[in-house]
Amino acid sequence: MEKWQRNLPPLTSLLPFEAAARHESFTLAAEELGLTQAAISKQIRILEKDLGTVLFERRNRAVFLTEEGRRFGRIVGLALGDISQEATFMRKSGSSGEIVLFCQLCEAFYWLMPRLSDFHHQHPEIELRVKSSVKPIVDADQPFDVALQTTGRRHGSYPLAFTASDAVFPVCSPNYLGSDQAPLALEDLPGHVLLSHRVVPQDWLDWDGWLDEVGATDIAHLKTKDFDSYPLVLQAAVSGQGIALGWQRTVEQMLDQGILIRPCAEQVFHPAGISVFRGLRGQVSDPATEALVAWLRAELCA
Repeated sequence: MEKWQRNLPPLTSLLPFEAAARHESFTLAAEELGLTQAAISKQIRILEKDLGTVLFERRNRAVFLTEEGRRFGRIVGLALGDISQEATFMRKSGSSGEIVLFCQLCEAFYWLMPRLSDFHHQHPEIELRVKSSVKPIVDADQPFDVALQTTGRRHGSYPLAFTASDAVFPVCSPNYLGSDQAPLALEDLPGHVLLSHRVVPQDWLDWDGWLDEVGATDIAHLKTKDFDSYPLVLQAAVSGQGIALGWQRTVEQMLDQGILIRPCAEQVFHPAGISVFRGLRGQVSDPATEALVAWLRAELCA
């Protein structure tokens, strides 16, 4: 037996670990693999004992990757991605030129779609399939090569390719304020309906956090209207139901068209507001995937 074979951890534990690391959840890993949560937990304990290190912290009935767990998750994910890609190639089960981009729904609709013809023009040989979702990438229901989402949302052990800046500021319909109203001061906001994106966990910047970041910590008694998805928040703003927080890359086209306006001058600048990740398929060096990552970097970081 080769020396490297003797050093391998229990192979039966690697698939449960990879799924648990990617989701940062034993429950979701169990659902994905068709196992019980107890079986996933057992395999993780076996792996931790073999490696002599803790891969997950257990707190309040939830699990969180340790630094060692996150690093090992990347390595295992890359190795399994290599195996998966080679097996797919050997089975000849699809077009070698197809790649999948997982993208937040709003960014896909408002930012990506107006630019996508440029990618197709530059790379006519690549078949790009876009998968949009309001869920974070850890909840993706199919493999992907590259993913784009707001920084801070759950990403499990998916490796980061790069980040790009974004800015967040209030937006509303021109009809909401009326043409004769002056720009709003922050102190005026409690007198308006503030459209809010409420999710659990709250991995999306909302009004309380935004006001804190612009230094308006003394503003209280906000009147909010809550929605469970950001596309609904934007549509409510467009229809004149109140004032929303707009991410510059998402709303820039609507601002240019006059569909939305900025009622306040203040904004929060995030130097790493958007993150691009590689999926299990995209961790393997592939010309089509590299072309997509390079194109996204050029568009987002220009």
